[in-house]
Amino acid sequence: MAHRRLGSGPTVSPAEMFGEALRFARERAGYTQEELGKLLHVDRTVITRFEGGRRSMNRDTVERIDGFLAMGGMLVRLWERVDWQADIESSDWFGMFTELEDEALAIRVLQYNRINGLLQCEEYVHAMMRAGNARNNPKLMAERVEARLKRQRRFLAADGPTLMVVLDESAIRSIIGGPGVMRRQMEHLLTVTERSNIVVEVAPFDRPALVMPSTSIILMVMPDGKECVYSESLYRGRFSDAPSVVAESRQDFDLVRADALSRGDSRALIADVMEEYRFAERRSQEGHLAQEQLQRGRRTRVHRGGPWLPPRSRPGA
Repeated sequence: MAHRRLGSGPTVSPAEMFGEALRFARERAGYTQEELGKLLHVDRTVITRFEGGRRSMNRDTVERIDGFLAMGGMLVRLWERVDWQADIESSDWFGMFTELEDEALAIRVLQYNRINGLLQCEEYVHAMMRAGNARNNPKLMAERVEARLKRQRRFLAADGPTLMVVLDESAIRSIIGGPGVMRRQMEHLLTVTERSNIVVEVAPFDRPALVMPSTSIILMVMPDGKECVYSESLYRGRFSDAPSVVAESRQDFDLVRADALSRGDSRALIADVMEEYRFAERRSQEGHLAQEQLQRGRRTRVHRGGPWLPPRSRPGA
């Protein structure tokens, strides 16, 4: 398997430099990524991300690796020089996020304004993509739609990981793609929440005491028991596994969830909103039909040989 080599310029991050040192030490000791992964009880892909500088490590893991590879504490000293919380920011933040998401044993989400990607139906995904920069590239759009739907499959499997999502009511009220798309999305939420591993609860507008954090939060529990938090701004994402940051994010999630509607009441609200969208969809369809009939009627009154006159005004009528 080919390894990604470091560039020679000054733009290489400390995390990438540590990853390259780890790769060198592993190969020097004669271990494959899979063999080192087995010693740590993690998948080979985790080692790949360590060596690519795309995933932070805790001190205990570094000390164990340093011992396995007989590095005499060198990897620990290098690890101490990396500001992991700052260096985990990356222009490839979404790629990093989906890699971690694909490994996570459990995910908790606090979401505003739109439905979380793991809960979006195909029609909603298409509407989201049409609003983005892929709308003029059908091939790219199809690839992105398929990639998003593929992310959902492991959570929809019989033994899928736990997915717990608290949706601010704005997520089910913000119209993406029109009432027909939203009606279908509400139907999808009701279907997927019949599964035992998927829980959706709504934080309603009419809870004045509810204090929401300023950004969406995603908490992920990884196979090694480690927990990390991901938050997203307009232009970038940010990861952290710092205990203080994880604890604060977990507290924010728990406080909001405590004031959210129960699982059953949330399903009832989603069902009510679905019917509101169904009514709006029907009204929209009736409006389009009426407009078409009006236009058709106007077309039939066009006289090819001259201006149309009402019957009583025609000569000889």
